[in-house]
Amino acid sequence: MADNTEPVVLGATAVLDEAHVGDIRGALGTVRQDDTRSRRTWRRRLLTLAAIVGPGIIVMVGDNDAGGVATYSQAGQDYGTSLLWVLPLLVPVLVVNQEMVVRLGAVTGVGHARLIKERFGRFWGWFSIGDLLVLDFLTIVTEFIGVDLALGYFGLSRYVSVPLAAAGLVAMTATGSFRRWERFMLVFVVANFLVVPLAVLSHPHAGPFLTGFVPGVKGGFNSTSALLVISIVGTTVAPWQLFFQQSNIVDKRITPRYINYERVDTVVGSLVTVIGAAAMVVTCAFAFAHTRYAGNFVDAGTVAHALGRELGHAAGTLYSLVLLNASIIGAAAVTLGTSYAFGDFFGARHSLHRSFWEAPGFYASFAGLVALAAGIVLVPHAPLGLITEAVQALAGVLLPSASVFLLMLCNDPEVLGPWVNRPWLNALAVLIIGVLLMMSLVLVATTAFPTVDVARLSLGLAAALAAALAVAGGAYAWGPQRRAQRQAQAALPHPPRRETWRMPPLALLGRPPWSRGRLVAMWSLRGYLVVAVVLLVVDAARLGRA
Repeated sequence: MADNTEPVVLGATAVLDEAHVGDIRGALGTVRQDDTRSRRTWRRRLLTLAAIVGPGIIVMVGDNDAGGVATYSQAGQDYGTSLLWVLPLLVPVLVVNQEMVVRLGAVTGVGHARLIKERFGRFWGWFSIGDLLVLDFLTIVTEFIGVDLALGYFGLSRYVSVPLAAAGLVAMTATGSFRRWERFMLVFVVANFLVVPLAVLSHPHAGPFLTGFVPGVKGGFNSTSALLVISIVGTTVAPWQLFFQQSNIVDKRITPRYINYERVDTVVGSLVTVIGAAAMVVTCAFAFAHTRYAGNFVDAGTVAHALGRELGHAAGTLYSLVLLNASIIGAAAVTLGTSYAFGDFFGARHSLHRSFWEAPGFYASFAGLVALAAGIVLVPHAPLGLITEAVQALAGVLLPSASVFLLMLCNDPEVLGPWVNRPWLNALAVLIIGVLLMMSLVLVATTAFPTVDVARLSLGLAAALAAALAVAGGAYAWGPQRRAQRQAQAALPHPPRRETWRMPPLALLGRPPWSRGRLVAMWSLRGYLVVAVVLLVVDAARLGRA
């Protein structure tokens, strides 16, 4: 296939910042903006992939953060290998969600927050970014809790470790060089593989490992295990990923021509993430089996000391280094994703290609979030354990709403033109959103009614989901929404070249009409989320007083 991509011209597309246009300067290579040569040899393809790789693998590994390490450790320590089957099921969820984000970033040239605000209005924009801010801030707090627990294993006081980590994060990000920042992040990505020798030290056995991929839960499926499963989903598939990767793709200057390379980056990242999570579950499952620590998870710091006692000091050291690495890369990615969203929403410059003086609001928001989150960890008697436990469940509750906006944007022909979702992808995405919503309902129900029969409730919700999906499928196939999408695509230039098509300036696009059914569904979702979050807060307060 011949490549004749023309350089992006500001004013002809929705791209507003000239920093988002130009050569792709990745950590491992450069692709010049005017390089339109065909990439038919494996050597050229691999060199291009090396330059493109970054946003996908960083967003995925960044989600194996401090909360992720704690959640996977708890799964292994309390339930052995019986929850391993959850992890491979998350690969298609990660790939489907983030592949849609890849197309949005490369084709539109703008971030997720700006698209939501411009296409659906300021109210829904505030709805989206408000939820993101609360969840992201709590997540950043958990990253600094991870720093404290990791370096506490070596006897370093939190009043030294946390400020040093905060200063290092700001210094690493505010260099004015996207390439330099990405190289820092890829070092943390490589360090993530320390979990492999850690798993080897636990002396895993093939039998229990393989049976862990057969669905089931040690001790039965109840409210406690349901909460942990939802926490695993919440820590592995989080709303901040959508905002981070889309904006990072825009900031890296990736265009539709390189979408397939970024897809590879994303798939590899999802596999690395799930392998790392499985290795952490395996470590704690085999290290603590038939010991006094089995079924008695407290926090990641306690796990480090317990591994040191059971497997030797090397295991405790490796676990602490894995936790520290996860905390740093998680804090860097989540905070940057939030700062990107602020810049998108308020129209401020937000690019790692710019210096602090060129984008002061962008870097100030980053530094402010880091400083405030680190400060909370240093407050005496702050409920840090409660925050760590609550944030993953909160992510599981809020993810369906973020995914709904993502799906609507990816079916908007004025936004994605020839890149809109195919019907099979819509079917898969709706199924994923439905399952996430079902899990969210289970969490809320068990929070409000702790004695509820979780297995029976799950079966009932699964039956209701199947019926709802059948009705929704028929409505989509023969409804006005699908006809309108076909008409809008037919109005595009013939034949639309996917490799060169970019979204026009947002001001030139008409606001997409909302049917009464969509309005009712969105307001119902909003009302449900308010109730769900209130119930989680009440339950957290109850646990805090206990």
